[in-house]
Amino acid sequence: MLDEKMRYILAVVSILFISKLGFSTPKDTTGTMPKKDVRISLNSDGSHYLKFTGLGQYWLRYTDMNPGSRIYNTPTSSYTDMGLRRLRFQAFGQINKYAFFYVQFGLNNFTFRSPHYLGAFFHDALGEFKVKDEKLSLGAGLTSWAGLSRYSAPSAGKIMSLDAPLYQQATSGLNDQFIRRFTIYAKGQISKLDYRVGVSFPFAAQVSPVKLPTLSVNTSTFSGLPPKPQANGYIKYQVFEHENNTGPFGVGTYLGSKKILAFGFGYTIQEDAISELELNGDTSYHAMIHLAGDVFLDLPINKEKGTALTWYASYHYLDYGKNFMLNGGVMNLATGVNGPGTINGGGNAFPMRGTGSTFYTQIGYVFGNSIISDDGRLQPYAASQVSQFEALAEPMVMVESGLNWFITGDHSSKLSANVQQRPIFVFDSNGDGVVSHYRGMVQLQLQVGF
Repeated sequence: MLDEKMRYILAVVSILFISKLGFSTPKDTTGTMPKKDVRISLNSDGSHYLKFTGLGQYWLRYTDMNPGSRIYNTPTSSYTDMGLRRLRFQAFGQINKYAFFYVQFGLNNFTFRSPHYLGAFFHDALGEFKVKDEKLSLGAGLTSWAGLSRYSAPSAGKIMSLDAPLYQQATSGLNDQFIRRFTIYAKGQISKLDYRVGVSFPFAAQVSPVKLPTLSVNTSTFSGLPPKPQANGYIKYQVFEHENNTGPFGVGTYLGSKKILAFGFGYTIQEDAISELELNGDTSYHAMIHLAGDVFLDLPINKEKGTALTWYASYHYLDYGKNFMLNGGVMNLATGVNGPGTINGGGNAFPMRGTGSTFYTQIGYVFGNSIISDDGRLQPYAASQVSQFEALAEPMVMVESGLNWFITGDHSSKLSANVQQRPIFVFDSNGDGVVSHYRGMVQLQLQVGF
């Protein structure tokens, strides 16, 4: 198995090296190269416009599968595959002085296991009305304008680590559609404060594609009652420059193009969202309460050389009820496990979300221009999620590190390599969830966007 890992890693390094030799990105010395925006101006000064964007993220990876993993009833200890992590198309625009609209269409997590000819759907569809310049706008629709924290709605094309910290999408797939809900919201910027508050109308847990925990006296699950509205919000204080809030999505790294220091606090609260089974056999219903605080820093170090530091840290307290916990694995290939399977389940899954506290941090450094090609820039990074779940006796610690190569110096064309280590949990003789060992995954991503 070690030899196979090494062959995969060497193949990734070879692709990076060959790509370095083959790419030559032209500089715009005349100022005549076309702009990257695909935009239609609706008035003379361009303040009213239609804009179109697209994004593709393509993964090649090697995975040490969790113990007992099976793919279509075939025992599988490791696997190499290719998949489409995200494909997105956006259309949005300021139609007049007051009205804004936004629509996003695409698919996620398309692998050889995915149903053919299916999978794409509308992620977002909203309308927004400007009430008071940048201070207050009101909107409604299918959207992620809500809490809980910066990466509860990540900017998919501007993530620093290979993927976003998905636990921050705390109800994704449970009672929302990939973090989107029907929502009425208000947003704006007042001096150094940036805010968003909203009331969401969640999807029913009964139609969730996620296998929810079975209700018992020891474990809560999502309520089968008709869903009640959610209260959501996220407020941040911006010390230096202001971030754009045209959309709800949090940028993972500005590559030094902005000087940002932002402190944020968010919440999601929904009454009677959780059901618990009492000892007398009665079912009681409780609120789901999620709270978070975070800090984001993007600091230019040397603007002439193009060097910059990016750092993010957050704390989340998530309450889904007694001993609630869910495993998560991006584009998980396993279809089942055999008898000796672990708490993790099959494939690349690990305990990702649950009742308890989570600390997350990531850090990256952008080296200067022309270090790898005419305009190319390199950014090594590292990240870790540390969760103390009520359902486990030991902390869940996931770590990963990687390298981004911004081929043309920005997010429009990026090649990334990532190594992840995840813990494997088992029940000990006392029935407590403890770490047995770690397993890994190596990923290579090509991102192209406009």
